Amino acid sequence: MEDPARLRREYQLAVLQHQHELIDLTLYQVRASRRRRTRGERGRRNWVRPWIGRRRQFGMYDQLMVELRNEDHASFTNFLRISPAMFDELLARVGPRITKQYTFYRDPLEPGMKLALTLRHLASGNKYASMKFGWRVPHNTQSLVVRDVCQAIIDEYVDEVLVCPSTPESWRAVADKFFQRWNFPNTCGALDGKHVACRCPPKSGSLYFNYKGFYSIVLMALVDADYKFIWADISGSGSASDAQIYNSCELKECVP
Repeated sequence: MEDPARLRREYQLAVLQHQHELIDLTLYQVRASRRRRTRGERGRRNWVRPWIGRRRQFGMYDQLMVELRNEDHASFTNFLRISPAMFDELLARVGPRITKQYTFYRDPLEPGMKLALTLRHLASGNKYASMKFGWRVPHNTQSLVVRDVCQAIIDEYVDEVLVCPSTPESWRAVADKFFQRWNFPNTCGALDGKHVACRCPPKSGSLYFNYKGFYSIVLMALVDADYKFIWADISGSGSASDAQIYNSCELKECVP
């Protein structure tokens, strides 16, 4: 027969443990309710920040770029690294791909604005956080715009601009131009790689850690005698050498 005193102690211990769990649950509910109340009181102050809403009056695209186009084409070219005529041609071809539908919430960014912002980011290397004040576009919006515009440019021009030779005759034409212009015989192109810094991908270990001491992916590109890209690959991991990337890519099978 079990000891009544021991059973009483076990019962009292179970009651105390249950009360302790109830206290913890109550404290958690109080903290959660306080956080929700604080967030509700703070709320969202602006749907759109007032200075961002005045983009058309004072933004760089609607003011500075208009002045440069009308008064100083050389400065326009220096600003975006392309001439006004080239900008207009690029906008005409890429514009339909980056145009968003108008809604009753807010007006979308103009295609020209997206293209100019992307070109300026690529030309200057400025961070989104520093560009948002001049362009009056939030940094998180810029991160989406730049990716969309770059992808649209690739989709529009890849089959026209980046054409890799596929026959012995086309490779021979590239080699002949190298010999005529640079006096290099039997040269099918100039090949080199570039480490593009990135964050370490999840569960990748040291695969993307290069010999320079940072994580990167490798941009491997081939150009002809006129410095025009005829092939590019951006799938190489930072720890791989140029030879490893070349041996594993499709270019090795295309070159005769």
